[in-house]
Amino acid sequence: MLRDEINSSLKEAMKAGDKTRLGTLRLVNAAIKDRDIEARGHGRDPLADDEVMALLTKMIKQREESAKVYEEAGRVDLATQERDETAVIQTFLPKQMTEAESQAAIAAVIQEIGAHGLKDMGRTMAALKERYTGVMDFGKASGTVKALLTA
Repeated sequence: MLRDEINSSLKEAMKAGDKTRLGTLRLVNAAIKDRDIEARGHGRDPLADDEVMALLTKMIKQREESAKVYEEAGRVDLATQERDETAVIQTFLPKQMTEAESQAAIAAVIQEIGAHGLKDMGRTMAALKERYTGVMDFGKASGTVKALLTA
């Protein structure tokens, strides 16, 4: 289970005195617990592994955006810190698909579900999210889906 992996890494970082990793993993745990509390308030179960992966992916995107803003503002130190946190979080996610792998997977899904035209974009994206959560960047994938469906 992904939570157990994160918690054991937190303990290892604590023992090793790795402050960057420790701080990042504490932030990850806090975000997971926050979402668990929110789910409990709505009568749902705690987050499953795929939901934790989606949360980690969101945290990575937030840090990448922050790093970009910090660099534009001339704060390289803060941008570096954000990138270090991103590297820690990425260790818990599966390897991301390359551009070529993503395009092949998208083309296969489009053919499999029989998508024709932009009206099927939602169905295509839903099928992709169902199969490739955590390994595909859906922001980039939507552009590829749109291009393939309009071709």
